[in-house]
Amino acid sequence: MLRLFASGKVVAAICHAGWMLASAGILEGRTATSFFAIKDDLVHARANWVDKEVVVDGNLITSRKPDDLPAFMRAFIQTLAPE
Repeated sequence: MLRLFASGKVVAAICHAGWMLASAGILEGRTATSFFAIKDDLVHARANWVDKEVVVDGNLITSRKPDDLPAFMRAFIQTLAPE
C-alpha cells in the first residue's frame, strides 16, 4: 500500500481502516478523519485529525463511519474522474 500511495495512486479508508494508514506511515503531515475511537492513534501517527464526513488530502481519502459512505463515495469518484 505504501508503494501505491507513494506512486500517487488513490488510497481510501473509512472507519477503523485509519489504523492501516497509521501502521503504514502514510498519515504523517496529512489531514485525515476516522472513527472517533481511533482519533488518538491517528494523531500519534502525526495526522492532522478532523471530525468531518470525508477528507481528501491529495491522493488520500478518509471518512469516519459507514453513515458517511455517500460523501465518501462522491469524493472517491470525484478524485478518480474529476470533471
